[in-house]
Amino acid sequence: MSLNETVSAERVHIAFFGKRNAGKSSLVNAVTGQSLAVVSPVKGTTTDPVKKAMELLPLGPVVIIDTPGYDDEGELGALRIQKTNEVLASTDIAVLVYDAAVGMSGEDRALLQTLKERGLPVILAANKWDLLPLGEGAPANGRRDGEPVPYGLAGAKADGKNDAPVPVSALTGFGVPELKERLAALAPKAKARYILADLVQPGDQVLLVIPIDESAPKGRLILPQQQTLRELLDLHCVPLCCQVEEISRVLGALREPPALVVTDSQAFGRVSALVPASIPLTSFSILFARYKGQLSTLAAGARALSTLKDGDRVLIAEGCTHHRQCNDIGTVKLPGWVRKYTGKEPSFSFTSGGEFPEDLRDYTLVIHCGGCMLNEAAMGHRMSVAKAAGVPMVNYGVAIAEIHGILKRSLEPFRNELSQNS
Repeated sequence: MSLNETVSAERVHIAFFGKRNAGKSSLVNAVTGQSLAVVSPVKGTTTDPVKKAMELLPLGPVVIIDTPGYDDEGELGALRIQKTNEVLASTDIAVLVYDAAVGMSGEDRALLQTLKERGLPVILAANKWDLLPLGEGAPANGRRDGEPVPYGLAGAKADGKNDAPVPVSALTGFGVPELKERLAALAPKAKARYILADLVQPGDQVLLVIPIDESAPKGRLILPQQQTLRELLDLHCVPLCCQVEEISRVLGALREPPALVVTDSQAFGRVSALVPASIPLTSFSILFARYKGQLSTLAAGARALSTLKDGDRVLIAEGCTHHRQCNDIGTVKLPGWVRKYTGKEPSFSFTSGGEFPEDLRDYTLVIHCGGCMLNEAAMGHRMSVAKAAGVPMVNYGVAIAEIHGILKRSLEPFRNELSQNS
């Protein structure tokens, strides 16, 4: 991904769902104008979700997702359906594709109900319109004048104009412009969000502590560091970057102390000892918990750390997949810190990427990564799953700050808004 591109977590996620051979992949290709998905008359050609980040007019930056048919069969089919269900968690707009000549099946209706229960905006796409038999009111070869007619839309009930199925033909392109317009109308309205714009002023010096160790990606910065640095530049602040070992030298060289210090969570303990208490200090992880609107809930979840008992199940979840190293933060460092902090032996489970349990009732606590690679819908869904199960959730940055006894200090820059949300 180019540094000039909109990151996937900030894009509108549009997922195409439907039964095998409904023409999902063909319609995805027609909408994107690319051969994004493999198409074939053989049922079940799409075996895994296919994602493509792109610019789609008139929407702008989006992620288009083609999913396997949710009526797949057998043991492998069940695994494919599981992957399709994982896509639901990150979906902003759902397109339910069905064969117009056949009409909506009971499975289509069941999925439509699931999508509505999740509060997702849904567009019904009546595909293969060009294959409908000619009859009164039926357009020939997918071409018609005037408004869409109900012929061939058997079983699809519209509650209003915006709920009416869109007649389309992936083969001829009929109806595809209308589908794009409908997608644009349903796109979530952009919200004014910022990472730290209310914490600094133009001209402020802000120190970013970025350790370059075995966990740092080769030749680049991780996404929260990139986005924070970019916002500081946009705000006409003066960002300073260093590693932990250089903090004292950098602070000693400044005429005035920085307005804020932001550190990688793994270095929280060492950085807190080096940065005077008079200088505001927080972490990238905490900033991004706030950026995605979850800070108050995650801060409250930190209290559960001190109540853990031997045998309590703790889920450590990450939103991305990466190569696990010998000193990995999720599978090695965090469990070790929790054991040392609590003096107990909890039982740890681990998930990464799109994997996340839909039932958390057997868990006592969820410790989640910063979620920088997850969009707002995906992170919000995980939060709601934990809330429904009555299981507290905390993220890496908040948990590490609590473990090192500096949570109060790291949340001080957000004291007013946390008190309003409590």
